[in-house]
Amino acid sequence: MRRAGTNALKALIVRQRRRLRESEMAFIVLALLAGLAAGWMTNLQAWLAHSMQEVFYGVTVNRLSALGEIKHPWRLLALPLGGLALVAMSYILRRRRRAPIDVVEANALHSGQIPFVDNLVISAQTLISNGVGASVGLEAAYAQMGGGVASVLGQWFKLRRTDMRTLVGAGAGAAVGAAFGAPLAGAFYAFEIVIGSYTPAAVAPVVAAALGAAFITRALGVEPYLIASSADRVLTTGDYFVYVVLGLACALVGIALMRLVTFAEMQVQKVGRISRWKPVIGGLLLMPLAMVTPQTLSAGHGAMHLNLAMQPALQFLLVVLVLKIAASVISLSFGFRGGLFFASLFLGSLVGLIFAALIAMLPLNINLDVNDAALVGMAALAVSVVGGPMTLAILMLETTHDFALMGVVLTASLVSSALTRETFGYSFSTWRLHVRGSIVRSPRDIGWMLSLTAGRIMRTDWVSVPADLSIADFRARVALGSTSKAVLLDGDAHYVGIVTTASAYNPETAPETQVGTLATLADNTLSPATDIRAMLKAFDLAAADELAVVDGVGNVVGVVTERHARRRYFEEIEASQRALFGET
Repeated sequence: MRRAGTNALKALIVRQRRRLRESEMAFIVLALLAGLAAGWMTNLQAWLAHSMQEVFYGVTVNRLSALGEIKHPWRLLALPLGGLALVAMSYILRRRRRAPIDVVEANALHSGQIPFVDNLVISAQTLISNGVGASVGLEAAYAQMGGGVASVLGQWFKLRRTDMRTLVGAGAGAAVGAAFGAPLAGAFYAFEIVIGSYTPAAVAPVVAAALGAAFITRALGVEPYLIASSADRVLTTGDYFVYVVLGLACALVGIALMRLVTFAEMQVQKVGRISRWKPVIGGLLLMPLAMVTPQTLSAGHGAMHLNLAMQPALQFLLVVLVLKIAASVISLSFGFRGGLFFASLFLGSLVGLIFAALIAMLPLNINLDVNDAALVGMAALAVSVVGGPMTLAILMLETTHDFALMGVVLTASLVSSALTRETFGYSFSTWRLHVRGSIVRSPRDIGWMLSLTAGRIMRTDWVSVPADLSIADFRARVALGSTSKAVLLDGDAHYVGIVTTASAYNPETAPETQVGTLATLADNTLSPATDIRAMLKAFDLAAADELAVVDGVGNVVGVVTERHARRRYFEEIEASQRALFGET
């Protein structure tokens, strides 16, 4: 009887899962639940990080980077101690065979599926890094936990691939929106940075999740992230051209920052003796920078508001810009975990303030509003590093409530995005995946490409003959017209090439000649794990219309034709597009 009750419960769960997959309204409710969870997790993580900074640095009301000075230098020992904690975590996790999967990688390669332990690892590492004052933002932890909780829900309900990616993007975007109290920016973050496309079917669940997360933030009494802007202004066509130049400058700074992080990371990895202790050494290197100015610590929210209010001298801004870039490079290249989204907002505000000061010094009779220049710089530099021009434009709108500034913000953001994509091609998150050997260039779904392998599409009815067979014996064994090609094998049945039947039947070829002398494509093969993109490239390089699939020891396991590979490639593209737009 107990077994019958268990079976009935399982049947009920299966029916509810099927109903959820088939009901758009149910999916929106699920996205709302994911958004509520993401909002709660975001505020919990922010509280934990701030609590750590209060313990280590005595920060209470103000943010860490807004401190005028570090009155007790011994407090900066928190940086190497935090590095030591990261070393201990790496030791505990040393048996893991792969790096944790982040939300962008999950949506691009793994259909949105993230093991929950990966969320905990990334979140814990980011909280420690930010909490001890390393120059990284918490957005990595926010987006990871928001998208991770959504992934767990999606896996439990066994959602379809497209719905799973939408739900993960909704959770990640909701978390980032909750951090700023900006639900629309969170929704655009989901579309542009995690999902990789706008679709009508995804609008309602993504917005529902973003609104749910924003509701949690307001219910907890957390003040939204607001920045004062100039209420009275008249923006002329000339102002747009000036801000285009600022957008270009921000793109150059963003590209330089990303390349510096990668260069430093590669140089540090070359020194094998210190690889285990990198975070500790990085913490020690950050200490003198923080002694010069605490604005190098943490993500820089407090320092940004302080500079906008105080408008310090140009020389000070230049020093802070250089030191903040150095702190970010050291933090990330020496093993602290976090993102550059929040830090790039601060760096962008510095570039904007510096740009306005330099313009005022030129005999051009142009006086930019320094607050406007800082806000435009924030958006333009963050777009270069993170991507998502609409995300940053909407974020500026929601944090300033200034519609008049929207035009120049969007203009500078689009220019910055275009230059970055033209000359660099990646956002920071996808660039780091690329450096690690991934083929991810954006959050668009390419996981199906990796699963469409030669082993899946090969045919196994090929004709094989020994390579030492004479032409006469080949003609006796393989009738003309029975097959266009034959696979040649050596004495150990290993692949040595392909021969065309027509060449073997050439009247000018002596009958006693070994067929192996006619072999082609001896060095051009596929492995069963070769994905579709690599297959098509191999066909182009070999100028072949058929390639053998060979295992690790040289045995032929199948044959793939170029025509079949290209047909399957375009079939999968069409299928993914139909799923994307909800077609049947």
